[in-house]
Amino acid sequence: MPDNDTTRTPGTDRILVTGAASGIGRAVALRLLDRGWFVDGIDIAPADIALSHPRYQHLRADLATATGLDAPLSTIAGERYQGLVHAAGILRADDDPDTRGDLGARLWRLHVAAPQRLAETLLPRMPDRRGRIVLVSSRASQGRSGRGLYSASKAGTEGLARALALDCVARGITVNAVAPGPTDTPQLKDKARAAAPVALPPLGRLIAPDEIAATICFLLSQEAGAITGQTLYHCGGLSLAGLTAPAAPIGDRPHV
Repeated sequence: MPDNDTTRTPGTDRILVTGAASGIGRAVALRLLDRGWFVDGIDIAPADIALSHPRYQHLRADLATATGLDAPLSTIAGERYQGLVHAAGILRADDDPDTRGDLGARLWRLHVAAPQRLAETLLPRMPDRRGRIVLVSSRASQGRSGRGLYSASKAGTEGLARALALDCVARGITVNAVAPGPTDTPQLKDKARAAAPVALPPLGRLIAPDEIAATICFLLSQEAGAITGQTLYHCGGLSLAGLTAPAAPIGDRPHV
């Protein structure tokens, strides 16, 4: 990845990050800027003041709508990106009263259709052997009670990552997914979650957005060039649920 040299010409070493205004996407954008990248961010919300940077461009768009990508794709037409991070997402229960019956469609557009269209647009100009795509999924992709539509859409995110990885592997472009557990983002404070308090993972604390961002930035690096088609569960131990510690060998067990 680039160092902190800020003398590069605009248009080089550029990464597109969705969901850049808050949470994991914001943490990724800040890390990339700190390392010398040019970053274009897409989010439904305005940019955080911390993202005020000469190498940052912010584009407003609602990626959960059918035409939400039209305007930003028009703005960035012709740009050459070395990487794509799709961190935009929403968490909703199946019975959310605010979704007006279109929850499944919105989740699918945001978590599957949007990254697919972005990848389809960016890949032709992405450099061979250096291009990187990381999609943010969720530990809930394995299934969660009351979150069937959300879980299904995130499973779709992971399936898309594998399919894109197959499409790109001959060019040396990698595509992976990162599936966080409970992360300390604004989503966890969303009023729509008021009836569903957050359960801590076995690690005993929420995961910091910057921890997830560090994992994503590793997958964007050249050192991760042989990792593709994978989903990395950065979940604070949630994947250990239902498992027990291995029993001691028979010879080591205490006599009773």
